[in-house]
Amino acid sequence: MLHAHIIGLGRSGSAAARLLQQNGWTVVLSDRGNSETLRQQQQQLERDGITVQLGQSPSLDTSPPQLIVASPGVPWDLPLLVEARTKGIETIGEMELAWRHLNASPWVGITGTNGKTTTTALTAAIFQAANLNAPACGNIGYAACELALQKDSPYDWIVAELSSYQIESSSQLAPQIGIWTTFTPDHLSRHYTLENYYKIKASLLNRSQAQIFNGDDPYLRDVGLKEWSNAVWTSVRGKEGLLCKRDRGVYLDEDGWVVAFEERILSASSLKMVGDHNQQNLLMAVAAARLAGIEKRAIAQAVATFPGVPHRLEYICTHAGADFINDSKATNYDAAQVGLASVATPTLLIAGGELKEGDDTAWIETIKAKAVKVLLIGDAATPFSERLQQSGYNSFEIVKTMENAVSRASELAQNAKISVVLLSPACASFDQYKSFEHRGEHFRELCLQLAPDGNSARD
Repeated sequence: MLHAHIIGLGRSGSAAARLLQQNGWTVVLSDRGNSETLRQQQQQLERDGITVQLGQSPSLDTSPPQLIVASPGVPWDLPLLVEARTKGIETIGEMELAWRHLNASPWVGITGTNGKTTTTALTAAIFQAANLNAPACGNIGYAACELALQKDSPYDWIVAELSSYQIESSSQLAPQIGIWTTFTPDHLSRHYTLENYYKIKASLLNRSQAQIFNGDDPYLRDVGLKEWSNAVWTSVRGKEGLLCKRDRGVYLDEDGWVVAFEERILSASSLKMVGDHNQQNLLMAVAAARLAGIEKRAIAQAVATFPGVPHRLEYICTHAGADFINDSKATNYDAAQVGLASVATPTLLIAGGELKEGDDTAWIETIKAKAVKVLLIGDAATPFSERLQQSGYNSFEIVKTMENAVSRASELAQNAKISVVLLSPACASFDQYKSFEHRGEHFRELCLQLAPDGNSARD
């Protein structure tokens, strides 16, 4: 019998284990963690005949498996995975496993440093408005292997948000349409160099039959004509901003309409999300929809009713005259800068968490221009305070926890004119939370306690 080993539990690992078992494999799943949540998952899986080993790493010395599947959060250069590849043991990521079972359906693969979640959610909403069976998966929606488990009938499309982690462990995944939203330094502690990070993302687009690029992203624009001359390019700056002929581009015209392949599609004002970056996300989603043959009516219907993405500039409530907005998904400087630039002023900013590498220059300049005060939480509070002081910005407080931040924000909002209280951390969440979702949900819960009358939606 074929033996497989899954590394990393969670939703993706569990789905991968069940998918392999469904296809006749004997499966062992291991995770270095040993939390109560993991133990509950262990009990459920073991009732179904899947062995789960918690608090340990597998060994390849005796009875090595024929296949190893790594969950998305497992580093691709983990010594065990390097050893397995050296020994000729097939080693893939969970997304690659799903691709092998779902590649009869066309895929839209969406990657980028920032913007990919909104673009993925909007693309899926448009495809679904056209009555297509087109679920979102990957870093949003389902784990990809969950879709493979559920397929009673073929999917019309798979719309997948793909991180660099998932791409580097999925060398065969080849979407029909590939989208690259933005590119700035991120995850360098894992990928080491910007060049390596770029090559990983570029590999997905190289395998895609059609490519869509954000032509307003400085890095992508700089390499565009040399490396991606046949791609579809988008621009919010009008047809003059395109890096391709107009019949191969998608742009905003002088009236604020989306023009795709020389055809007016809809007014960009139909999208009820703030910021130029969201208009750019709209252009890329429309480009994918038109390449897939979706009619204008379905596109307009989906865009007009699109609610946005949780944890990305998500309005929570109004309290003491200030809108409390959850941007917990802004886990790096560039995403946080975009979020802060998009909201009204004066803004009170909550930032901090697990510090990441990156260039904070633009973020700090936006803080100086828009933030009346910054409340600092988590492990990054002290280094952030030092960096702000170095830049000449001194209106900050170290409050350490989210509870303290929301309480202090409420107090300040009642005593001063503040338009927005924005959680936009510019950090990973793992110092205090399980995920950016967990952090955002805690922020939401605390904010709603400030508005007991249920003022959690704009009039």
